[in-house]
Amino acid sequence: EFQTFQHYFKQINLSIPHLMDSVLEEAPSGGDSFAEFATYEDFLNSQITAMDLYYLEDEELARQLVELGYRGSGEVLKREEFEARKQLAEASRLSKRSQKKSLAGAGKDLSSQPFLEALAKREEANKTGKMTSIIFIRDKNARGQEISGYIDYAHRLKTEDFEPYFNGKKRLLPKLSDLSFYNWETQKSTSNATPNYQVIADNASGLLFKNKRDRKIVNVDPKASRPGDNSTRVPIASSGQYTQVVIYDHITRRKT
Repeated sequence: EFQTFQHYFKQINLSIPHLMDSVLEEAPSGGDSFAEFATYEDFLNSQITAMDLYYLEDEELARQLVELGYRGSGEVLKREEFEARKQLAEASRLSKRSQKKSLAGAGKDLSSQPFLEALAKREEANKTGKMTSIIFIRDKNARGQEISGYIDYAHRLKTEDFEPYFNGKKRLLPKLSDLSFYNWETQKSTSNATPNYQVIADNASGLLFKNKRDRKIVNVDPKASRPGDNSTRVPIASSGQYTQVVIYDHITRRKT
């Protein structure tokens, strides 16, 4: 039996003096997730084999060998390092869940509403600043008056709750405070700069919007061959919900 026990320690490349005199090197800072382990002991137990328990006959000793790096196939971690990794993993999980919850259009079946579906697809990119979409809408207001205007989608997302829009409780329409607004009956018109765009109204070719981040021009003239650099014009089928909807997607790139 003694020879068998010695054979076990030889197999794991460990002698008793070696165990007493060894100095544990600092563990590497890998990026594995430790959220599946409730405690540090659970983490150590996951690396203990049946052979370890058979020869050692002591679960606590087996854990100590894992902690010192003499057993187990995983990464050597001190308790403090494990707790730090576990906290990071949990924070990452909560952050992802919070981000998903913060998207008003996420998880909703909008297949029968092309406009809302298009907004949902662009919501995250506009919230994170990767894209700044301009929405052109022409329709009638609550008084039956025809109105039209250009909406800075990213700015509206920051200043307004879009949950009622995606739930169908409200209809997205241009406001006097948007990039551009025009009431065809009263002929009232307004134009406003936003944190993302400057309005250029006195241009021979029509209304232009200058992106404040990369200083690129977005040309919303439907007759223009293209709306500009890093921009695309996307007409949206509104299924009778709006008279006309067009989305101008601008991919923002910092000026170098």
